Amino acid sequence: MLTLELDTPHGQANVYIHRAATTRAGLVLGHGAGGGVTSGDLQAVTDVARSHAVSVALVEQPYRVAGRRSPAPARQLDAAWIAVIEQLTARELRGLPLIAGGRSSGARVACRTAPATGAVAVLCLAFPLQPPGRAGRPASPSRLPELDEVQVAMLVVQGERDPFGIPPAAARRTVVQVPGDHSLRAGLEAVAAAVGAWLPEVVR
Repeated sequence: MLTLELDTPHGQANVYIHRAATTRAGLVLGHGAGGGVTSGDLQAVTDVARSHAVSVALVEQPYRVAGRRSPAPARQLDAAWIAVIEQLTARELRGLPLIAGGRSSGARVACRTAPATGAVAVLCLAFPLQPPGRAGRPASPSRLPELDEVQVAMLVVQGERDPFGIPPAAARRTVVQVPGDHSLRAGLEAVAAAVGAWLPEVVR
């Protein structure tokens, strides 16, 4: 594993690169709002991607590097993410097709920035479609527009009991339900299988 410390407009990001023996594409993954790059689903996807000749870069956002658990505002997350990918595609992932993705909040960042990063596909793990409702409070707006605005091939892997909901499939969007909830911990084998079946279609 190669560890990089990269500057962004909002502080240092750490990137952990897991190279495939032979690399046909690069997959850049972001973590969830309160978690990190060691989550089980990100690790499972890293392993299966490398087996399909896809090198993986796990990105730790600056707020996490600085030791904060509360996520930065969306505009800061997006700007830091774009800065990291620009540096990776200029060096470590130079000349490779780029797949962007992440889990939960990281998936949202990948969707919002897909045009800016030039991603050829987007992978979403546990996309938080709509915050769970609370008694006596109005429902929060759906984040489906963030998915709908992505104009490239997309895979969404969602726990069948995810309290944040399950996005609908669409023309460019494949949705696979796996056992478990938002953490995806109960369905890691199914997560890996879904990603392993999808990757060859977007890197061939």
